[in-house]
Amino acid sequence: MAPTGSRRSGFSRRAQYNLFTGYLIAGAGALIGAILLTLSFFQPQLFGGLRGAAQTGVSPATETAATVRTGSKGFWETVSGYYRAGSKNADLKREMEIARIRLAEADAVKQENRRLKGLLDLHDKEIEPVAVARLVGSSASSTRRFAYLGAGSNDGVAIGMPVRSPRGVVGRILEVGSDSARVLLLTDTESILPVRRAKDEVVAFAEGRGDGLLRIRLINLGINPLSPGDVFVTSGAGGYYPPGIAVAILTETTDDGGLARIVSDPAATDYVSVEPIYEPDAALGAATPIERELTD
Repeated sequence: MAPTGSRRSGFSRRAQYNLFTGYLIAGAGALIGAILLTLSFFQPQLFGGLRGAAQTGVSPATETAATVRTGSKGFWETVSGYYRAGSKNADLKREMEIARIRLAEADAVKQENRRLKGLLDLHDKEIEPVAVARLVGSSASSTRRFAYLGAGSNDGVAIGMPVRSPRGVVGRILEVGSDSARVLLLTDTESILPVRRAKDEVVAFAEGRGDGLLRIRLINLGINPLSPGDVFVTSGAGGYYPPGIAVAILTETTDDGGLARIVSDPAATDYVSVEPIYEPDAALGAATPIERELTD
């Protein structure tokens, strides 16, 4: 008769011995584990040597892993720093340009103070803005250059008031509504602004060209004293704008002046301030006729 396919473990004496030995080893291991656990609770210092030996054995591998981890971290920091270098350089370039504009304005203020040193009882007053608002739009398809301001007559804005950003002049108010206003930008073809070179008394007119640039036309024709990089600020002549505010930086010279780019690009400007119309006579205050002659 053929043997059956299912055979119990007890059929083989060797299988019985192996099963018994496994149970015996498992029981002995559990007993030793229980003894060691009990000793670790009552005398933990007994295993200090074993832990130290184990740590010594694995320390080369852990040191290698730490070295690899540190090296990979430094590598990725180097790679990320390389990719961040472009944006950092751009930020530094903008900061240097703003610092250059501020330095030019400081030179302009120095020149203005030198012109007014003969006046008596003349005190500078900080100009409080009439309103601070956002530029909410601009003319894109037209040849004219306008911007639209989110403040109007309800906020005290009036026609003719100068509009400026932290970098310099943006333009002046052309039309006013109750809650909005239209700004004539410096680059508009109808915009003409009296300016002077920040470092001296070279005066000129900054005329808009409608293409984002300004044409600097010298008043006194002759040998052109201008050079690329010259900073022009408002002269204060003609009213509207107070003197010493940054306007443009010369990029190219011509026979009668040059071409300049504005320092306050409306496309990159968020909030602007609307200031009162500058009145030279009011700035002189109660100066005597002789003192006024000193400023002419």
